[in-house]
Amino acid sequence: MKARHPFSMLKIFVFCCFLTCAIPQTTQGDHWVEKRKRMVERDLAARDIVDQTVLKAMGEIPRQIFIPERSKDYAYEDRPLPIGFGQTISQPYIVALMSQLLSLRPGMKVLEIGTGSGYQAAVLQAMKAEVFSIEIVEPLGIRTQTLFQETGLPIRVKIADGYFGWQEHAPFDRIIITAAANHIPRPLLNQLKPGGQLILPLGNIRFFQTLTLVTVDDQGKATVSYHSAVRFVPMTGKMLQQ
Repeated sequence: MKARHPFSMLKIFVFCCFLTCAIPQTTQGDHWVEKRKRMVERDLAARDIVDQTVLKAMGEIPRQIFIPERSKDYAYEDRPLPIGFGQTISQPYIVALMSQLLSLRPGMKVLEIGTGSGYQAAVLQAMKAEVFSIEIVEPLGIRTQTLFQETGLPIRVKIADGYFGWQEHAPFDRIIITAAANHIPRPLLNQLKPGGQLILPLGNIRFFQTLTLVTVDDQGKATVSYHSAVRFVPMTGKMLQQ
């Protein structure tokens, strides 16, 4: 096995500290800290993000490492950014809003459909969830899986069509779909625990969608609430065949 360069190991250690420790900002030693703090205060807390667990997680996760080099300067602006393969990383406010609407509790098992660059999954993991993530774009999934491994994030990634979920790890407390869907996949609803919740951008997959939260009660009855107009890249695979 090829030995890691000591500097590479140092970078991994520093990143893990971001995720697991409340390091005083004065000791973190880079210009990203103030950018991240400003983002949380200006774009999240100043709006309607009130869940302190969400705010804390997004104040810890270094978003810039989930963004290609050419776009890193925009890492803490409240807008989506390209991550390659025709995909984007969602704007911070939408990541925070979806995370808040899930009402997570520590130890919950969460399935994410659409791993992308890994930022949303990292936020959920920082909120103490057990995260499983599916990515249909193989090179993107492999790239993000490698990032998780190198940074020590215990997030499991599967390269597959997320429409069908991840039956071997079901049932899940929460499911989050990070791509536009024109209907709610039945296999995903079937993999929710009683009392579970699923959130997704639902609507016209080519234009705009509505952020939609589905809650399934103990008898399997679903109730739906609508929260915000959004625009996501389309969910592909089986979704486009329906």
